[in-house]
Amino acid sequence: MSKRFSFSVHGTDGGARTGLIQTPRGDIRTPAFMPVGTAATVKAMLPGSVRETGADILLGNTYHLMLRPTAERIANLGGLHRFMNWERPILTDSGGFQVMSLAELRKLTEDGVTFKSHIDGSKHMLSPERSMEIQKLLGSDIVMCFDECPALPASRARIYESMQLSMRWAARSRQAFGDRPGHALFGIQQGGLEQDMRAESAAALRAIGFEGYAVGGLAVGEGQEAMFGVLDYAPGQLPEDKPRYLMGVGKPDDIVGAVARGIDMFDCVLPSRSGRTGQVFTRRGVVNIKNARHSDDPRPLDEDCSCPCCRSYSRAYLHHVFKAQEIISSMLLTWHNLHYYQELMAGLRDAIAGQRLDAFIQAFHEARAEGDIEPV
Repeated sequence: MSKRFSFSVHGTDGGARTGLIQTPRGDIRTPAFMPVGTAATVKAMLPGSVRETGADILLGNTYHLMLRPTAERIANLGGLHRFMNWERPILTDSGGFQVMSLAELRKLTEDGVTFKSHIDGSKHMLSPERSMEIQKLLGSDIVMCFDECPALPASRARIYESMQLSMRWAARSRQAFGDRPGHALFGIQQGGLEQDMRAESAAALRAIGFEGYAVGGLAVGEGQEAMFGVLDYAPGQLPEDKPRYLMGVGKPDDIVGAVARGIDMFDCVLPSRSGRTGQVFTRRGVVNIKNARHSDDPRPLDEDCSCPCCRSYSRAYLHHVFKAQEIISSMLLTWHNLHYYQELMAGLRDAIAGQRLDAFIQAFHEARAEGDIEPV
């Protein structure tokens, strides 16, 4: 295995590309979807089961892990990979988004953010330097620079002020990260829905220099049309020879549209969270397993799916265990959803490599438009 982080593009189709990220802990096929392991676990899944779905990399959360069990404790126990029994690559976010959305009594300054924990009210400080320290203690393979992400809608003045602060923090993150062969630091483009601010942010990040680049500040309430409007130009503002990561996205049709516009990496809690609430993703769209129409249905969720849930269990059984609040419901539905997402990514990779992306996208939307299969 390579001792350094690298990225190569193996095929393109329009704006979309397929390639490979190489890390000392293993390769990541792109476009890639990263299941979210917020607190050192993908909820309702064993690490081996997550790998069986086709996942090459997981995401961990700096904010949650720094509060509980603490990054220092994880480091003393051998790092996050050993702690959670996942020896493949891990990307950790910077903690900035969760500080803004979850923490109480936040105070934002040039130095960083002081906040009270949502768990016990204890006081903490996150800065670019502290975020880099925490992510190093965790042993993350891909580290995200510390940034601020204002919720949309917001005024141009507020977005510009936030973007400039994030660029100053990006430079401090780069300095604090240092030289760590085999590990990568990603910069995060900001600028809301403003093309000129996105361009200024991208130029600042390119001047600093990162191993990868994220499009940040989207999936925060702006809607798909506005998000795609930004993605029509934002990936092209970033280096072609580095991976491009769209943070916090998303729904299957969000991912398909973003891949067509040049995005290489995604993460979202949606497949695992939806599995726990009875929402199931299939080729024909979303199925709500709690609906009574499934109670006598002997068929699988998706007759074309090869996951353990669809191979061995009926809709009637899945409806029953969900209504009975049995733990196996969360396990099976999450497994299916993650399998579906990874199968979607594999299909996108194959379509791009074979110059068939337009046909793949058309078939994707046509199947969803048909809707779920009717009860027997």
